Amino acid sequence: MMPRFYFEGELAPGQSLSLPDSVVRHVQVLRLNAGDGITLFNGRGGEYQATLEAVMKRDAQCVIERFDEVSRETPLWLGLAQAISGGDKMEFTLQKGVEMGVSAFQPLAAERSLVKLSGERADKRVARWQEIVISACEQSGRNFIPQVLPIVSLEQWLRQSRDEAVRLILSPRGTQRLADIAAEPARGWLMVGPEGGFSPREEGASLAAGWTPLKLGPRILRTETAALAAVGAIQTVWGDYR
Repeated sequence: MMPRFYFEGELAPGQSLSLPDSVVRHVQVLRLNAGDGITLFNGRGGEYQATLEAVMKRDAQCVIERFDEVSRETPLWLGLAQAISGGDKMEFTLQKGVEMGVSAFQPLAAERSLVKLSGERADKRVARWQEIVISACEQSGRNFIPQVLPIVSLEQWLRQSRDEAVRLILSPRGTQRLADIAAEPARGWLMVGPEGGFSPREEGASLAAGWTPLKLGPRILRTETAALAAVGAIQTVWGDYR
């Protein structure tokens, strides 16, 4: 696969354009030269094959040769509502979630979240998380970009998500199996707690709001492991991995 880069703007065959600074840096790191091929995508579906025309110290130019209407999306629309985790765990979950086909991310401010974010700090962190998602799309070949939604409290999220058809919450006390929950839903949400899990109050509120408790085996998983293991299991039963 040729080097892939996200370009925020209109793209069309025959178009000549200057690449943004972020892409120029990658072009230089990869030691690409005039005549080399690259792939561009703008998150609106499909991808564009282009050829570098010039690579300079602070600029790079290319011409778009053709559009390929290719999709690498899963047939299942799956959102991940992830309680904010500490260190680099949240970034890891986002990156790998993109690779595994997650369609949207909803960061949650949970009672046991070690990282507390609000105001400008929250906005900057969400912007950083969106950058990580875009980078993961570049690497994984996805041409649609999952959105990282603004941080909300669990209470807000339960109100916003009440009309979703399939809503699964990971719980050590869950007894449901994926195969027993629904037959190939077209859309669903998975909710995962932070380090230490959701509090009893939060889990009780989620169950009262109609979320189905799901358990993954007899062992306690770390939050970043739990989210990705659950996404993989869901993809196996309903999505890409069938």
